[in-house]
Amino acid sequence: MIETSEGSGGGAGRPLMTYALIAACCLIFAVGPASGLNPGYGTGSELLRAQTGHFERWGVVPSALWSGAPAEPLTPLTALFVHGNWLHLLGNMLFLYVFGAMAEERMGRIQFVLFYLATGYLALLGYAAAHAGSTQTLVGASGAISGVLGAFLWLFPRARVTSLFPFLFFLPLRFPAWVVLIFWVALQWLAARGADDRPGVAYLAHLVGFGLGFLYAWVRFGRATRVSGEVRSSEGESQP
Repeated sequence: MIETSEGSGGGAGRPLMTYALIAACCLIFAVGPASGLNPGYGTGSELLRAQTGHFERWGVVPSALWSGAPAEPLTPLTALFVHGNWLHLLGNMLFLYVFGAMAEERMGRIQFVLFYLATGYLALLGYAAAHAGSTQTLVGASGAISGVLGAFLWLFPRARVTSLFPFLFFLPLRFPAWVVLIFWVALQWLAARGADDRPGVAYLAHLVGFGLGFLYAWVRFGRATRVSGEVRSSEGESQP
């Protein structure tokens, strides 16, 4: 639950775009091969081939992105709605639900969804530029959600985030948003420095998205719309 000391700057009311983005990601995942729910993709090796083909078709392959093929520039957009497994999907959607609703309320629905898509696109594009020769497929909404986190840090730095941490026996702890998000960025930075071109989490895309989101909120909204509030969520060490 989120409470602020000011009214909605964007007049958005219910965060319909946040809910719509979550619904779209969940629906696309459910009907795709990664969920394992669609029997049309078969089982065993047949299912694995379907998953690989699905990711290569709709995800970002950095080496292919710069090949000049007409459809490739669209993949940083389509990849935002494709997830690799249930944990990947649920972790991302949790962060989007917790932080996206308040950001949408402040920005307004149309501005929020355009911001989300643009930030996610540029985050994946930035990762692909830094790993131009990579043949690994990149999927997921992490870059866009990281952008939401960056904007949230500027707009609501004093909001209180209540989380349950598994390594502390699920003890609920409350921290200002700026503490939680700066700590998160530090973890992404350290992880990105130690990452290589092997399959795994695209930490650089997280950093690019977060930086773009923070910069956008700073330039677009300035100091006038920064508010304080309380955020309660159940995320622990999961990362978008």
